[in-house]
Amino acid sequence: MKAKLGMSPIAWWNDDLPELSDDVSLEECLRQSRAAGFTGMELGQRFPTDPDEMLPILRAADVTLCGGWFSGTLVDEELSVNKDRIQPMIELFKAVDAPCIVYGEVGRSIQGQRNTPLDRKAVLGDEEMKAYGRRLTEFGEWCAEQGMPLAYHHHMAAVVQFEHELDAFMAASGEGIPLLLDAGHLAFAGGDPLAAIDKYHARITHVHTKDIRQSVVDGLDWSKESFLDAVIKGAFTVPGDGSLDFEAIVQRLADYGYEGWFVVEAEQDPVKAPPVKMAEIGHAELMRVMTKAGYEVVA
Repeated sequence: MKAKLGMSPIAWWNDDLPELSDDVSLEECLRQSRAAGFTGMELGQRFPTDPDEMLPILRAADVTLCGGWFSGTLVDEELSVNKDRIQPMIELFKAVDAPCIVYGEVGRSIQGQRNTPLDRKAVLGDEEMKAYGRRLTEFGEWCAEQGMPLAYHHHMAAVVQFEHELDAFMAASGEGIPLLLDAGHLAFAGGDPLAAIDKYHARITHVHTKDIRQSVVDGLDWSKESFLDAVIKGAFTVPGDGSLDFEAIVQRLADYGYEGWFVVEAEQDPVKAPPVKMAEIGHAELMRVMTKAGYEVVA
């Protein structure tokens, strides 16, 4: 089995928390991640949006674009609105040969609201979830027809956060909207990543290897503290520096024949957790567990 290793630039620049951002250029970010062993980088705020500008930068760093976040609003807004917004991203990602666009729902989300406690997140009723799943399936199918598949990102503070919400969404949606498995977000919400792999392996096409610090998560007051408060406190980190058993997680994915990207996405304070050091720790741990699981890590 073959797999690739990528990173998210959120270790260097945090769009929601500018104070948790390193003052480094795109070129230096790519150089640092590549020196740590990663051959892919997901899209970030300092990337150019013109493929004629982006491709030379990626090639000079010997890195490929391995995905990127789209802020979807299908829980509230029409397909046409989201199609219009994502179309330029589809064309960009096709031009640079990226594997997928990560769909993150921001409609009704509190993930970017520093003063909104975790327990205030929106909850969809049964019929709302069914309608939402149908819209996402249709949208995913349309994006794939345009030449760029999506991967749905369940996420803390969004409408699909808890394991039972993921179950409801997966039941309401179809193969037209593949799944991005994020072990860290699911574990933060009290879910079981291994159970999710068992249930949804056939639809998992992208993996974020976000780890958590369980002691930080356990110490949060959901009635007072927000998702961004949790980030600032250090709830997230890279594999090898947190509490999750990535040996078991990667082995379970291997058992089902998953081949694709494993992307380290771990937002935290770059002063307390220097991105270069974190990249090296995450790469070493993933290489260890992936090799043990039988993966050949390729460029």
